[in-house]
Amino acid sequence: MLKILLPLLGFAALAFLPNVVSDYGLGLLIGAVTYATLASAWALFSGHTRYISLATVAFYGTGAYTVAVLNEVLPYPAVLAVTALIGAAMALVVGLSTLRLAGVYFVIFTFGLSELVRQLITWYEVNVTGTLGRYIFLDVTARGIYWQMLALAAVTIGLTAWIHRSRLGLGLRVIGDDETVATHSGINLARTKLIAFTLSAMILTLAGVPLFLAFEWLSAHFPDTYPIFLGLLFIGVVFALPDGVLAGIDKLRAKRKGAAQ
Repeated sequence: MLKILLPLLGFAALAFLPNVVSDYGLGLLIGAVTYATLASAWALFSGHTRYISLATVAFYGTGAYTVAVLNEVLPYPAVLAVTALIGAAMALVVGLSTLRLAGVYFVIFTFGLSELVRQLITWYEVNVTGTLGRYIFLDVTARGIYWQMLALAAVTIGLTAWIHRSRLGLGLRVIGDDETVATHSGINLARTKLIAFTLSAMILTLAGVPLFLAFEWLSAHFPDTYPIFLGLLFIGVVFALPDGVLAGIDKLRAKRKGAAQ
């Protein structure tokens, strides 16, 4: 009961914080929750399998661009649904094509994917729409951006916890330790990796929605300082939680148990 109550209380406290902090503090909260979400979503696949994916920017960039294109023709919930579907479709195509690769080959391909997506969107904007850059007209406040990202963070952490304790999570960890052993254990490597990769990509794509809006709000309110504190927050999250939020919690629990013994 306590394991459920404490996270709920923590979530409620985080949800209440925007009511008592300054605009600058709210900007810090948005950045912290954003990068915790991105790190946890990345670790959902890469943390278990030890496949180093550099395609994160391709997915959340696609999410931001989807919002920019569709925000004037569809209601916001529909935009989010389309964004998630596009992220899943991209992940399926990329996953089916590349998840047989391993090591440095996978790293290089995912880096190339990010550059490919950037070039394709730039080409489309310049040659098809005849422009480069779009305006976003959404009635979303800074608090709304924060609460969206906080909700996505909660879903990401909850999903990661469920996967970690499921057969899928066990299969992913075995793959991360030794793919040969995983194959001889009867684990379907392609299917297991594809499921985790797709789930991770969907979350990363959805994260690009409030992340893009957050950058717009922060650049308007703190044009000279926001890149600095966002960069510091990103570095802090990467160093503090290299394997995701849940792994960090598990390590803390292990230290406490060791100290108690």
